[in-house]
Amino acid sequence: MKRLVQLLAFVLVLGMVSCKKEANLSNNYFNSEETGIKNGGVKMITIETPKGKFKVWTKRYGNNPKIKLLLLNGGPGMSHEYFECMESFLPKEGIEFIYYDQLGTGFSDNPNDTIMWDLPRYVEEVEQVRKALNLNKDNFYLLGHSWGGILCMQYALKYQNNLKGLIVSNMMASCPKYGEYAKVLEKQMNPEVLKTILDLEAKKDYSNPKYMELLMNNFYNQHILRKPVNEWPEPVTRSMSRLNQSLYVTMQGPSEMGLSGKLTNWDVSKELKNITVPTLVVGAKYDTMDPEYMKWMATQFKNGTYLYCANGSHMSLYDDQQTYMNGLISFLEK
Repeated sequence: MKRLVQLLAFVLVLGMVSCKKEANLSNNYFNSEETGIKNGGVKMITIETPKGKFKVWTKRYGNNPKIKLLLLNGGPGMSHEYFECMESFLPKEGIEFIYYDQLGTGFSDNPNDTIMWDLPRYVEEVEQVRKALNLNKDNFYLLGHSWGGILCMQYALKYQNNLKGLIVSNMMASCPKYGEYAKVLEKQMNPEVLKTILDLEAKKDYSNPKYMELLMNNFYNQHILRKPVNEWPEPVTRSMSRLNQSLYVTMQGPSEMGLSGKLTNWDVSKELKNITVPTLVVGAKYDTMDPEYMKWMATQFKNGTYLYCANGSHMSLYDDQQTYMNGLISFLEK
């Protein structure tokens, strides 16, 4: 009986210690670094550009001195808002993450100047944001999704000494290869639908409502997010509704079936070996990005690993959510 009492007491002490640790984690995680009036972690950061000073919007969620994840959204030209699904997964793991609207997107300033839509300039913008948020090689993880993946790879090639880890989500390291894969996906479409789309593109009639309607219901719902478009998560549709068309067309081009903008010839596939920080590459079976190429990419980084979303598409953080989030969390906690 005495041993049983001792055992129960020991278990009780362990439980109290565990609860105390969890309470401390919770208290620390939600501890605000803000002084004065609290504004929910929002910080407007002044950046220097060739055209003067502008402000970009950021918002910190949580507090973890060892894991600070900065999110680079895609498009190019969408807002941070489709990343809001992270709130359902990362806080309970104690992972700090930071929303960030790149210049010209979301709640950040929009200079309305196509000269500003330029990859090298965006790389320098990310570096200025990093400094303003006091991120460093001991805690700074950078996740780039889609266009954000291009930006994060280009950033790492110049500034990887400031990184603890890199996540390239649903983006190939070669736009020419991406363009080739778009042709592969074209062949999977209904021939009549594809012909109508290509006819509209030949006429440069991109503003025709029929163009986007056909894409949304015959391509986007298969390769961007695998759900009927009217069932897409609200943060995704909200983010897409804010798309900066000028930025998108300048960088990507007006066509959804390939590239014709500034990024058309972008290719860093032979430079990936120079990125030595731990890198997670995320690919998906139904993505607009070739999953086999993404798997190959992971082998090119010095410390690369591959996460395959077997049920996912370009927005695999939604349509293969558990696989995506479990893989991301595992990578960050390692």
